[in-house]
Amino acid sequence: MSQRQNATLHDKWYFGHGFVWVFAPLALLFYFVSAIRRLLFKIGIKKAFKAKVPVIVVGNISVGGNGKTPVVLALATYYQARGLKVGILSRGYGANSPVYPRLVKGDDDASEVGDEPRLLAIRSQCDVVIDPVRARGAAYLTNELECELIICDDGLQHYALHRDVEIVVMDDRKVGSGYLLPMGPLREGQWRLGTVDALVHNSRSMPTFDSAVSPQFLMTLVPGDFTSVSNRMKTTTVEEIRKLPCSAIAGIGSPQRFFSQLREMGIDLTVTHPLADHHAISSSDIPDGRVLMTEKDAVKAAPFAHNECWFLPVSAHLAPDFFNLINVKLANAGLNIHQNGQE
Repeated sequence: MSQRQNATLHDKWYFGHGFVWVFAPLALLFYFVSAIRRLLFKIGIKKAFKAKVPVIVVGNISVGGNGKTPVVLALATYYQARGLKVGILSRGYGANSPVYPRLVKGDDDASEVGDEPRLLAIRSQCDVVIDPVRARGAAYLTNELECELIICDDGLQHYALHRDVEIVVMDDRKVGSGYLLPMGPLREGQWRLGTVDALVHNSRSMPTFDSAVSPQFLMTLVPGDFTSVSNRMKTTTVEEIRKLPCSAIAGIGSPQRFFSQLREMGIDLTVTHPLADHHAISSSDIPDGRVLMTEKDAVKAAPFAHNECWFLPVSAHLAPDFFNLINVKLANAGLNIHQNGQE
């Protein structure tokens, strides 16, 4: 089956095509198992590890990427600028490290540490640690690396790690069909949107919901200059990119969002190749000629990218009210942020 056919089938599943009803019994089982698990943590039979410092979890209630990484970077930048030693914790999806917890370096192989952790290590200049046992990773960030604040990339449903702030990131797909796994894309029901501390929408307009939800904020992704995949010191402008027709590849949660962004920038896309999220890019995925990709794809493609491969870095812009809300939550957890950057 081609990547395009896979993408079409995925969209049908995500938004509730009739065939998903064959998974209804499994979705019901998933509901009961996850509900019992949450209850065990709530009543204390299963214990959550509480780190020595506050923990912010940036996650979602659906599967697939929707813009969490730019939010993590925005938070890391904000709190670093205020004098805090920030650590980023990730499960390390797709990682194959021989040891955990592992401190990720910018020159690590993405196949060992995962694409998003390597991207975070390059962009944030924070200590980035991967560990499938997040409690162990959090302890490493505080005990060994002496971080004062932990930002957890994903892990909203990982209740074994206590969190002080919960942020859900959503894109235009919202909750898709609204069905639980494996019938639909939801890891938890829509009720969860009313229990977190903030919703961040990777969207142009504020969505509406049938029931009450937590405070909502819009995120704008601001593009930087196109950057060479093989040499990050080399950049070029969108005006230069427009001079030639381009191909584009994207192995993210919503490839069409990336392709649409490029077209809105006036770029002539002759061919687009949507890939699965976290797809292990190989040289066969990269066509000849000028090729554009996301930064997440670039960290995997760098070893074999040719000279006409470029990625588009983006940064999240969030309103001051968002950070004010998070500051209040952190103050409640014992971490006070002052305007002069000192605790």
